[in-house]
Amino acid sequence: MQKSITFKKINISFSDVGKGTAIVLIHGFLENKTMWKNIAPTLSQRNRVISIDLLGHGDTACLGYVHSLELFAEAIEAVLKFLKLRRYFIVGHSLGGYVALTLADRNPDAIKGLCLLNSTSNEDDEERKALRVRANKMVQNNFENLVRMSFVNLFTETSRNAFHEEINLALKEALKTPVQGYIAANEGMRLRPNQNHVLANNSFKKLIIAGKKDPVLSYEKSVEEASATKTELKTLTNGHMSHIENLVELQDLLKEFVK
Repeated sequence: MQKSITFKKINISFSDVGKGTAIVLIHGFLENKTMWKNIAPTLSQRNRVISIDLLGHGDTACLGYVHSLELFAEAIEAVLKFLKLRRYFIVGHSLGGYVALTLADRNPDAIKGLCLLNSTSNEDDEERKALRVRANKMVQNNFENLVRMSFVNLFTETSRNAFHEEINLALKEALKTPVQGYIAANEGMRLRPNQNHVLANNSFKKLIIAGKKDPVLSYEKSVEEASATKTELKTLTNGHMSHIENLVELQDLLKEFVK
């Protein structure tokens, strides 16, 4: 069921289904809680699943011109406090993974397990930071073209053909994101610190799910990161959008993770 709470005078939208162990799902950049539409029903058969729209995404409004990871995490905390959740698993896709790490850093005792889905605890390198600055300038005059181009580039040609319909639906959701939401999140990601310590220094269950052909995150770096932080790594065959490209395998991995 879709619900909302008020946080700093704006609405934070979320859905809450099922009963049992709490699992918090956090979507990625230019996504919203609908990205979990094929995951939440599977997990909610035996668990309570909460999917939250991040600031400036889906049905949640923007809060200023920079959405820092701390601010994203505060908004999530407000929902979890409202729901009186004391302990939970958390799964974050891409940007959602950065937010999940921040949440875990702020509330380590609340975390039963943390899964980074096509995400990383590494900070942006200088090249990626420069790309974000450039994108934030371009998007002000050319939002639709930029979103279409960057979205399509997340998929290999094989995936584009195999998942044409699913990609179009996800792109429609991406294009609903306000320009301010795009810029504020992109700036928050550019400014984010290295978060390796969150994985390395905590004893809760940890999992990185990486795509072998991810065009955004280097698979080799994911392997290094998992080893350096003593985090379990599971590999899927495709790219950055595992919830589209490797759905069945992902469902199985997540069911196993939250046991």
